[in-house]
Amino acid sequence: MRPLVITLSVLIVLGAGYIGAVRLAEWGSGLAPTDVVESPDIEPGIPVSVEIAPGSTARGIAEQLVGEGVIASAETFELAVRTAEAEAALQAGTYALETGMTAEDVIAILVVGPVEQTFWLTVPEGLRVTEILERVSSVSGLERAELEAALLDGSVSSPWVGEADALQDWEGVLFPDTYEFPRDVSPAGLLQLLADTAARRAAEVGADVAYEDLIVASLIEAEASLDEDRPKIASVIGNRLEAGMPLQIDATVLYALGERGIVLTLDDLEVDSPWNTYVIGGLPPTPIGAPGLASIEAAMNPVESDWIYYVLTSSDGAHSFTASYDEFLAFKQQAKDDGVIP
Repeated sequence: MRPLVITLSVLIVLGAGYIGAVRLAEWGSGLAPTDVVESPDIEPGIPVSVEIAPGSTARGIAEQLVGEGVIASAETFELAVRTAEAEAALQAGTYALETGMTAEDVIAILVVGPVEQTFWLTVPEGLRVTEILERVSSVSGLERAELEAALLDGSVSSPWVGEADALQDWEGVLFPDTYEFPRDVSPAGLLQLLADTAARRAAEVGADVAYEDLIVASLIEAEASLDEDRPKIASVIGNRLEAGMPLQIDATVLYALGERGIVLTLDDLEVDSPWNTYVIGGLPPTPIGAPGLASIEAAMNPVESDWIYYVLTSSDGAHSFTASYDEFLAFKQQAKDDGVIP
């Protein structure tokens, strides 16, 4: 956003994506000699946190800095702003300054703007715990090894996790959402908020969300693109489990292989893994990713049906559902003919 040029005034303006700035073009009379604000006796070097509010005038900033002991003279500050290459953009925000600074040094800092004290982290639905840690490390600057240690040494707790022996024990219980953290957040503090958010959001669905529900929710998250399909897929999973049928969910094979987005072969479907629902009965031992709230709600509230098959049949992500194997094969062939599935 381009700074706003204000003629005959000095204002801090708040803009989208921009904290705010003072832009100087022409000056009025400034301070009269009788208006001089000074604080000559300053012990230098004492840290001071100064918050420059949006809408502050240059005079107001100058007087605030004098009051905090950052500078000795408000008039000197205003004159320095006026002569700083004829234009200066003083940005609103919170600054870590110190007493006894020169006006020029303060202006140089206020023009650059405040150092961000927080950062934002977005965890998308469906990410595996290893992918979450990779994203956290990339965004926060925290070491990946420190994040892993926090999950495995008992520093982070969850109602669904006892003593964690492996990162997979944390699969599906770090909630996907957008978070704001202070820059000095600890690895355990950051991950604990993700874990606490998962417990809190699940409680919004119901007090009886069990670990098995999270596993089912993670399968739904991996399989569904449309919200309307989520309770339908939940129904198929429930019907298959009740009938003693293997779930045969491709996403579990991808998880077992540590892959994403590949076309599975017949050999892949036979991989020996407790997460491969083509070869095991029942649910895998852990979730296969971080389910969002919609998938948790679907796992807790499946539609009533006799469906035991579903297949992707539309490029918009919609699935078709059936209790008939022959109809399932017909759906599948049509989806291949339409180029929806390989």
